[in-house]
Amino acid sequence: MSVYKYKAKDRRGNIIEAAMDAVSTEAVANFLLDKKLAIIDIRPQVVSGVWYWQKIFFFNRVSNKDLVIFFRQLAVMVEANIPLVRGLRILVRQTKNDYLRNVIDKVADEVEGGSSFSSALEVHPDIFTKFYVNIMRSGETSGRLSEVMNYLADQKEKDYDLESKVRGAMIYPAMIVLVLGVVGFIVVAFVIPGITKMLIESGAQIPLITQIMMNLANFLRNFWWLVVLTAVGLLIIFFVGRRTPEGRRFLDLVKLKIPIFGAIFKDIYIVRFAQSFATLIKGGVPIAQGLAVVKEVVDNKMFEEMINNAIGSVNEGNQISESLAASPYLPQIVANMISVGEESGKLEEVLDKAADFYSKEIDNSVRNLSNLIEPIIMIFLGIAVALFVIAVLLPMWQLSSAF
Repeated sequence: MSVYKYKAKDRRGNIIEAAMDAVSTEAVANFLLDKKLAIIDIRPQVVSGVWYWQKIFFFNRVSNKDLVIFFRQLAVMVEANIPLVRGLRILVRQTKNDYLRNVIDKVADEVEGGSSFSSALEVHPDIFTKFYVNIMRSGETSGRLSEVMNYLADQKEKDYDLESKVRGAMIYPAMIVLVLGVVGFIVVAFVIPGITKMLIESGAQIPLITQIMMNLANFLRNFWWLVVLTAVGLLIIFFVGRRTPEGRRFLDLVKLKIPIFGAIFKDIYIVRFAQSFATLIKGGVPIAQGLAVVKEVVDNKMFEEMINNAIGSVNEGNQISESLAASPYLPQIVANMISVGEESGKLEEVLDKAADFYSKEIDNSVRNLSNLIEPIIMIFLGIAVALFVIAVLLPMWQLSSAF
């Protein structure tokens, strides 16, 4: 993508000057025509060195925490009747993330030039997804912009808390595996070769487990480059494969089927679905349109297919729950709750309750994650240590008993 600067006129004759990321001039033109703007000029913009390197490398990461702070602070300023553009300019000075600060500055320029806030966010889909844009658009239409911003901040805060809990629960098993890997490398690369030399010189019989370790050590010493190339190749296949529809679908299916973690992932997707859908309905977004937006928020192909079926069901005049009940990935209790919500006209309240329930389930699962994984790790660790000890001490014992 490149940065394009455009100049256009709205229906009232106001001149709008702003910039946006796009793949081509034609893409910018199509965007402006969709907004019913008369195009005056479009040209590539010369970007600063900092912005260029941020776009090329990985400095353009905006975390959930950054977005929580952004929406929360902006909501407070809007509630205090501070003009939106002025509030954005204040956040430009306060935001620590360089990439987000540049984006907020561009959003402020576009709003000052006459664009709506939602349209200004839409220009930056790498940070502000369709979910944000639709929520903001509903807030602008209903006059509840600050309330909608607080909704977004709350949701991103929940996402951030969840990520932190899962990451914290995984630190212990990750450290165990890392230490085990380092110890195994030291034994195979340095200890086993020394023992091998002594055994060969003494003519003693080499135990099978030690022979396997010796062969592994020789392989790593002679073909280390093959191991490195294989690891790099697998990483490339993984990162390229997950960008293809088939690869992403396979990985998303694995996430739902993997032992222990599969149930947690499923609960996470249910919470995303229920929270996002409830927020959109509260904002006045039509059900079919809301489902289309939620489909991108959930971030799992299996759930996307489920929501696609629900959209088709709604467009045919049926209830959402009729389609959702047929999905093997959504618990029947959730489908039944949604059915009750549709019949009672309180769908957003039911979705909120479902999101709260499964959020608590995730909290409990994450809290018990170490307890669930610890026995598996201890068994694996015990077997690995036993193999290392046998491979090292058994030949030394045989060698000492030979004299």
